[in-house]
Amino acid sequence: MIQDIYPHIYHNEYIQKKPSGDSFFLFYDQQAILTGSGSDKLRYFTMDEILKEFPHLKDDLTTHAIYLFAIDDRDFFLYFPQNAGEEVPSHSDVGEMLGALGTFKPLSILRSTEPAWLAFAGITGHQLYSWYLSRKFCGRCGHELVHADRERMMHCPQCNVMEYPVLSPAVIVGVTHNDRLLLTKYEGRSFKRYALIAGYAEIGETIEETVHREVMEEVGLKVKNIRYYKSQPWSFSGTLLFGFFCDLDGNDEITLDTTELSTARWFKREDIPADGENTSLTREMMLYFKSQGPAT
Repeated sequence: MIQDIYPHIYHNEYIQKKPSGDSFFLFYDQQAILTGSGSDKLRYFTMDEILKEFPHLKDDLTTHAIYLFAIDDRDFFLYFPQNAGEEVPSHSDVGEMLGALGTFKPLSILRSTEPAWLAFAGITGHQLYSWYLSRKFCGRCGHELVHADRERMMHCPQCNVMEYPVLSPAVIVGVTHNDRLLLTKYEGRSFKRYALIAGYAEIGETIEETVHREVMEEVGLKVKNIRYYKSQPWSFSGTLLFGFFCDLDGNDEITLDTTELSTARWFKREDIPADGENTSLTREMMLYFKSQGPAT
């Protein structure tokens, strides 16, 4: 899966620090990320590489750098001027720099582009970028928020509101019936491959209750014997996924929610499609069932 970057090690603790020469800078433009041109592999740019071409940007980069995380001993920073709005190239000098160094490519490339540890860094950085972008002003009083010194938190000096990064819990559900697995396709989305039933947890329900509700809402089936498989951070949607296998409880006739799904059908183990990159929890669970059956 996308977070499996061994032997590299991800360090997510927040540290108040300034970038050094070998620190990577991540640049985003809405749903796109800057990467080097002329190669199929991901390439981000260090402070030294940027300043070699544009030495006059040192103060600007340092002033607008937000520490994100480290992988091994390499720090990653977000370039984030407060007046950037939705687009990073808000300063003419920075816009010139970006065009000279690389090109913006859609975030979807991070599902399959190598090296994997840089793909993970890129999408995780974008989750934090999106959070910072929507945490400029206090939702209670409208005052400008400031970053806390010792933790990743935005604080309102006017009314003392504290804003922490948000994770949305969701379930991925492999519904099984003997040697069959229920697969679905989303309605109205660009992703066209088969997947498992998925949905967000609602306020006031347990994650197991989410499994029951989502299966009933999307395909009209009852389930039993819910077994936890594993979890996955999925920064493409700011989600923490919880994977479960469960057994059909009763009739296997599907009642499809056509507002959510375009199709749903039972697949025998040997017929489960194995195409697509193995970056997601959905794909891993499908391949697990195909090769050896559900978790017990």
